[in-house]
Amino acid sequence: MKVAQDFMVEIPVLRFSDQMTKARQILRDDKFREVYVVNDTRKLLGYIDITDGLRVTATKSNITVEGFVKDAPEVQGAAPLEQVAREIRKFRTDSAAVVDGQRHMSGGVLLSDLFPVLVSRHVLSGTVADHMSRNVVTADAGEPLQHIYTLIVESGFIAFPVVKKKKVVGIVSRRDLLRGGRMRAAFTHAGNTTVGEIMTKELVTIGPDEAISTAAELLVRHDVSRLPVIDRGAIVGIVDRHDVLAGLR
Repeated sequence: MKVAQDFMVEIPVLRFSDQMTKARQILRDDKFREVYVVNDTRKLLGYIDITDGLRVTATKSNITVEGFVKDAPEVQGAAPLEQVAREIRKFRTDSAAVVDGQRHMSGGVLLSDLFPVLVSRHVLSGTVADHMSRNVVTADAGEPLQHIYTLIVESGFIAFPVVKKKKVVGIVSRRDLLRGGRMRAAFTHAGNTTVGEIMTKELVTIGPDEAISTAAELLVRHDVSRLPVIDRGAIVGIVDRHDVLAGLR
């Protein structure tokens, strides 16, 4: 039976003294949604995520990582995959740090790598409606980019379905804001960039009465982290990998 260390990958790490602009660059250019913070002996101190990177808007800044660090999910290399998933769900992250008995970090495990394995070897029970998040905040395609920035840093949500004339036409996420310096452009040319210009238009959706196993299949097949839930043309929820894992027996 495979364990955490079988899925371990190298994840960039930072020190307390590193600048947030460095963290933002890593989060913008790499596939990781979290970066871990360690001391000089690689003892785990915590993590920062894309939302933290967005809080510092200046191109050049002396603000350091230290003030943004949060407690991190951590597992040892021999941990079963189900334990890793529980830690990731507990912290609502997309990865967990792999540490030894003294909490020295050797790498990390990504939820995107674990997810297909976990859902293939467990029975998933219930419908999408049983597990989806119903508190959905949407954005209008014509809204300025600054509005999405405010929603992300103030609400704690990481992505928003985008609507146009009450129809869901895309989704916009934290990563969309970071790509290609879009956030800086939004603040430099206030009001010129709209949500519709940067949103992801390739949208995969699901209905609330579908089986949660069908949601899992779509998430794996399309390699996406969340699905808008549509009922009679209206958005009624969001289901993501964390929600699906809650359906594991």
